[in-house]
Amino acid sequence: MRTYEVRTYGCQMNVHDSERLSGLLEDAGYARAGEGEDADVVVFNTCAVRENADNKLYGNLGHLAPKKAARPGMQIAVGGCLAQKDRATITQRAPWVDVVFGTHNIGSLPALLERARVQEEAQVEILESLEVFPSTLPTRRESAYAAWVSVSVGCNNTCTFCIVPSLRGKEKDRRPGEILAEVEALVAEGVSEVTLLGQNVNAYGVEFGDRQAFSKLLRACGDVDGLERVRFTSPHPAEFTDDVIAAMAETPNVMPSLHMPLQSGSDKVLRDMRRSYRQARFLGIIDRVRAAIPDAAITTDIIVGFPGETEEDFRQTLHVVEQARFSGAFTFQYSKRPGTPAAVLEDQVAPEVVKDRYERLAALVNDVAWAENTRQVGRTLDVMVAEGEGRKDAATHRLSGRAPDNRLVHFQAPEAEVRPGDVATVEVTYAAPHHLVADRVLGVRRTRSGDAWAARTSEPTEPTIGLGMPSVGVPAPLPAANACG
Repeated sequence: MRTYEVRTYGCQMNVHDSERLSGLLEDAGYARAGEGEDADVVVFNTCAVRENADNKLYGNLGHLAPKKAARPGMQIAVGGCLAQKDRATITQRAPWVDVVFGTHNIGSLPALLERARVQEEAQVEILESLEVFPSTLPTRRESAYAAWVSVSVGCNNTCTFCIVPSLRGKEKDRRPGEILAEVEALVAEGVSEVTLLGQNVNAYGVEFGDRQAFSKLLRACGDVDGLERVRFTSPHPAEFTDDVIAAMAETPNVMPSLHMPLQSGSDKVLRDMRRSYRQARFLGIIDRVRAAIPDAAITTDIIVGFPGETEEDFRQTLHVVEQARFSGAFTFQYSKRPGTPAAVLEDQVAPEVVKDRYERLAALVNDVAWAENTRQVGRTLDVMVAEGEGRKDAATHRLSGRAPDNRLVHFQAPEAEVRPGDVATVEVTYAAPHHLVADRVLGVRRTRSGDAWAARTSEPTEPTIGLGMPSVGVPAPLPAANACG
């Protein structure tokens, strides 16, 4: 039996796609390579958002070249956004690559690998549009308690810094019944937390003409018996409407957490970015969310050094951070991406200026997040124990998990066995900028998700059609630098 390894870079959508790739390979008879083993097939699922994405890929491909030369039959495949963008140039720069496939045809991977093996030449297949929605493909589910559920793929925005819409295509929405059927099937298998996923998740419904489709979907998830936690990422401020806020506030299993990309606090920079909202609208959304959901934790994405950004523009970003009181932020130095309108804009900001602003922003974000976390000290929280994050620390005897608002909590390990997916009720005793500590455990609730995790870890896993799940639960939002949303 041939073995495989999937290496994933980029956003949540790439993580979700990698689950599909693993499921497809296992459905085709491959087995996942063990820890530390060299795989017969190595698949790179790439990101094209960051400036160093190309260097990272080709560096890793170069590292594998001598291994491939020494192992007859080994194959290397490159997919994802960078493959969609660079196409045939990948095999020109790395002629030892066997397969290149795009974002719209991940289902072709097993056939392309076999064709490359039989014909003994590289196979490049890049489709321009989606033929099959990814959720219909086999999936290797590694977590028994938390799942990504795609509601849409693609994006209709034209942000000048972002290359993703040209690689992922126009937005395509799943029908609500298909989404809810997937959620219900996941819950039947023991899942207790789902994250609804889209490049612009709150635009869901645009394809079939229902502007309130996303809020209706959130409320419908509230009616799924056994589903304890619902999250979503990432929304766009321009389309974040009050019906979504109401659905969040009135649906008990929709968690009080929100990742709302800001990108810049300057109206001028937002206009240059083609972000169709302004500072006042963004802060107004934050105010309305906090009025309806006082305990909501709000995170964001911010870019510094966008072309033409002045010191006053940057100060407007600092002002929004101070006003919005984010519990965390993914902060990025602007990186020029070929093929985007921003790449050819004049007045690119000097690197030393960008670095200085980035450091000042990061310091403020850290201070605000620390202050917001400090307000959690003394609170009692229900923490869902996380796999990966939830491994026992031998030195401190602590486990980790996520609070309802998605804050990371390290807590004192109780004497009773606690499994990923179980829920520990804890009292917060200490706050740091990026996590909380709870030295008092008030109780542990063993869950169906914990049971499912225990069963899964004791038995071989088979890929399942259409049920996609992350490898370590549902973490804090993964950033897509120069981010989507």
